[in-house]
Amino acid sequence: MVALRDISGSGARLDTRHPPALGAQVELRHPHAGSIIARVSEIGEGEIRISFDRQEGSVAFALGAIAADMTRD
Repeated sequence: MVALRDISGSGARLDTRHPPALGAQVELRHPHAGSIIARVSEIGEGEIRISFDRQEGSVAFALGAIAADMTRD
């Protein structure tokens, strides 16, 4: 489990207690935006940054996640 803290068309910042290895391929799943494949690009204290391939799909995923967060009750 991770907590999504920031997202854009190029990547995301996630809070996690158990980070995967730097450079590892991961799948980020969002209940409303779907899923996307990414790579771990940075590891910090309790967080990681992941990078998406910069394509239309990554922008659509990011917008879907942002829109879902804005419309939550």
